[in-house]
Amino acid sequence: MKKKIGILTGGGDCPGLNPAIRGCVYSAEKYGYECVGLTDGWKGLVEGTTTPLSREIVEYSIMKGGTMLGTSRTNPYKNEGNVEKCLATFKKLGLHALVAMGGDDTLGVATKLYRDHKLNVVGVPKTMDNDLNVTDYTFGFDTSVTRAVDAAQALQDTGNSHHRVMVLEVMGRHAGWVALYTGIAAAADFVCIPERAIDTADMLKKIRAAHARKRFALVVTSEAAELPEVGEGASKREVDQFGHAILKDRGMGERIAQFIEKQTGIETRHAVIGHMQRGGAPTLFDRMLGTRVGMKAADLVHAGDFGKMAALVNNKYVGVPLESATGELKTVNKEWFDVMEVMF
Repeated sequence: MKKKIGILTGGGDCPGLNPAIRGCVYSAEKYGYECVGLTDGWKGLVEGTTTPLSREIVEYSIMKGGTMLGTSRTNPYKNEGNVEKCLATFKKLGLHALVAMGGDDTLGVATKLYRDHKLNVVGVPKTMDNDLNVTDYTFGFDTSVTRAVDAAQALQDTGNSHHRVMVLEVMGRHAGWVALYTGIAAAADFVCIPERAIDTADMLKKIRAAHARKRFALVVTSEAAELPEVGEGASKREVDQFGHAILKDRGMGERIAQFIEKQTGIETRHAVIGHMQRGGAPTLFDRMLGTRVGMKAADLVHAGDFGKMAALVNNKYVGVPLESATGELKTVNKEWFDVMEVMF
């Protein structure tokens, strides 16, 4: 009888998940394993809901966004008894190993299951925020920034036509990589990231100067940037099962736009690209990155090298300890602050 590998995708979806599933299935079948999908993230392992996976089923998934397995923000450690249900499902399904694809929260659960219960688990890094440690890039990031740059360029066109300041809000809960890369690539005049509070005097000075020179300006902001002048109300926000504030109604782009217009008198508009960054076909880079880390996950399973995450390190695909990849996010650091001083 063939050994069986379970695959799940947890947390927010992003382009590259289907290529990663496909890469894992292709490689696993080459080694002689059978794959089964657990639906809707850790919820699938808690409830034992599955879907078949084979080379034929995943063949054309490489070009599709989202995740064919479904996802959720279910945290088995949140409700008593759910960890035991996960372990029971693993045994009931006759799994040899589990491949968990996700970000810090999803892989944090995988880390605990390996550490506390010696579960045969391997991780695959996924987040459009690019904030996972010990890997150069995560799939989803390139696609999300590519879409954001397209949106930023469109805003520049209309801003130039009407001589307005345009503010683009992009995703990024704890890390400002998406906003930073978008701002640099789209020649923005100012970028707001969550790693440091907005220097409003500097922002207004640069916007006024840009508008005076070319009669329009572009600001790119992360959804989680901090603008103390308009108030945050963080204590009132709903949180998910991992304790993260749900940012769906925050509207930081709108708040910054209102602040700029009030302080400068320049007509200002805002736009939110939102979940369009998550869906749609992945870029070439994300198709290749997803494929390769998915394949590496199967390699780690075959080698019995559990408790590891498939990672891109110095342009090589390697296994790194899950504990090293989770718990502390990779955020924009001083080196990039120095870059920001030059670019903006």
